[in-house]
Amino acid sequence: MNEHLDDILYPPLAPYDTGMLIAGEGHRIAYEQSGNPEGKPVVFLHGGPGAGTSPWHRRFFDPERYRIILLDQRGCGRSTPHASDPHADLRHNTTWHLVADIELLRKNLGIDRWQVFGGSWGSALALAYAEAHPQVVTEIVLRGVFTLRRHELEWFYEGGAASIVPDLWEEFIAPIPILERSQLMQAYHRRLADPDPAVHVPAAVAWSRWEAKNLTLLPDDELVEAMSEPHVAVAFARIENHYFLHGGWFTPDQLIAGVDRIRHIPAVIVQGRYDVCTPAMTAWDLHRAWPEADFTMIPDAAHAASEPGIAAALRAATDRFAAASAQGDAVVSDESSPSVGDEDAAADVDSHPGESAEDAVADVDSHPGESADNAVVPEGESDEASASHEDGESDEASGSDEGVREDEASASHEGVREDEASVSHEGVREDEASASAEGVREDEASASLEGVREDEASGSLEHPDEAEAPAVSEPDGGEASQSESSEEMSEPKPDDAGPDVSGPRRAYRSPRRARHP
Repeated sequence: MNEHLDDILYPPLAPYDTGMLIAGEGHRIAYEQSGNPEGKPVVFLHGGPGAGTSPWHRRFFDPERYRIILLDQRGCGRSTPHASDPHADLRHNTTWHLVADIELLRKNLGIDRWQVFGGSWGSALALAYAEAHPQVVTEIVLRGVFTLRRHELEWFYEGGAASIVPDLWEEFIAPIPILERSQLMQAYHRRLADPDPAVHVPAAVAWSRWEAKNLTLLPDDELVEAMSEPHVAVAFARIENHYFLHGGWFTPDQLIAGVDRIRHIPAVIVQGRYDVCTPAMTAWDLHRAWPEADFTMIPDAAHAASEPGIAAALRAATDRFAAASAQGDAVVSDESSPSVGDEDAAADVDSHPGESAEDAVADVDSHPGESADNAVVPEGESDEASASHEDGESDEASGSDEGVREDEASASHEGVREDEASVSHEGVREDEASASAEGVREDEASASLEGVREDEASGSLEHPDEAEAPAVSEPDGGEASQSESSEEMSEPKPDDAGPDVSGPRRAYRSPRRARHP
C-alpha cells in the first residue's frame, strides 16, 4: 500500500523509541519517535477521529532534520482502552482531552516548541491545539481542512454528498430504516452504541466504507478493505460518530474565528479541489480568515494524504520549514556570539511577537454524577498492540525505550523534567489562562479552554519492558500522585441516547431521493 509514494516521500524508517503515556481516566496513549533525536520536533496528528497512525506517516518528514513524533489518539490504534470493545466508554474522549494529551506528551518528551502537522480531523485538532497553546507551536501544516461546523457534517452525513456520489450514498443509508433517515448520525449512533456485535459491526462497516470510498479521487480498493476490517471499523465509526454528534465540543465557527491567536505562526494549507469528505469551502473559509498562511489547491486530488499531488505539497511544506529553521538557527548563533570587546552585542530575541494572551474557548457538555477520578495503571500491566490505522497498516509494536527510565514518576528524557504536567481532562475546561507573552515559556501552562477543566490528572511515560519500573499506586479518591498542580474538571453529558442534533438544516441537506431510495 502507498508504494506509489516512493518517488514523492522519504524512504520508510523505523522508530527509535516507542512508549505509552498514562493520560488519566484509564487511558494510555501510544506514541513513537523516529528520525533524528536532535532534530526539529514535529507532532503528526492523524485523522478520523479514530483512524490511528500508520508507518508511512513518518515519511512526510526528512529523517535527518526532523524528530518525528506520532501518537494514536484515545481509543484507537495501539492506545488503550480500544473503542472497538463492546463496552467502550467514550465519555472521557473529547477534543479537549486530546488537546491536553498532546500537551502532556510534549512536556514529557522535554520539547520546548514543535511543529504541528494534521490532516482531515487532524487539521481540526491541530487548530484547536495551536489556538490553545500558540506559544509552543513553531509552524502549522494542514491538509483537507475540517472544522466540524454543522453544515460540514450535514454535507457528508445527512444527504448533501448524495448529489455527487448517489450510488455510494445508497450503500450508506441501506442499514437504516426509511423512517430514521431524517437524522442519520443519530440513527447510526443508536446502532454503534449497541453492545451486540450483530448490531454494531454491520453499522460500523457501512459507516467506514462510506468514508473510505470517498477519500480518493480514483477508487482505492485496498484502502476500502483495510478500513472495513471490523476491529478497525468499529473504533473508527464509534469515535467519529461520538465527536460529530457533539460538534467536536466547539462553539460555532470557533476554529476559524480563533485564528488571531495563531496568525503570527508560519502555516501551510493544502486542499484537494475534488474533496467530497471535507469540501474545499472550509479550507477556503480558513484561507480568507488567515491570508498570512500559504494556501495550495491541488487540482487533481480529493481528500487523502496519499494522493500524489497532496503528498508532494505536504513534503514540500515540511522541507521548507526545516530549511528555514536551520537557517534561522545559524543566524541566531551568529548574532548570539558577541565580538571581542563588545559585551552588549548579545540581544534578547522576542520569540512570540504579537501573541494574544486570550485562551481558546470550547463548550463541553457536563456529565452530572460521573466520577472524575483518574485511573492509575498498576505496575507491570502491558498493553495489547491493537493496530487501527487509516490505511490498514499496523505499526511496529511498542517496545521499551532503553534510553528512557521512569525514576520516581518523573519521565527523564535526556534531562527533561515532567514537573507539573497536569492533564486537562473530562469534558475538559482549563480554568486558568496561560498568558502567551513575549519570550514566555510554558513550563506550567494550562490552556484555559471553556468547557475544559483538569481533574488532578497526571501523566507519565511508560515503557512496558523496563526491568526497573517503579510501582504506581492509586491514592484514596483516585488522585494521581505524580502532578504538583491540578484543576477541577467538568463532567460531560452521557451519550446513552446521543445529544440533540436538531436544528436548522441547509437547503442541500436532505434530497427526497436520498431519504427514500
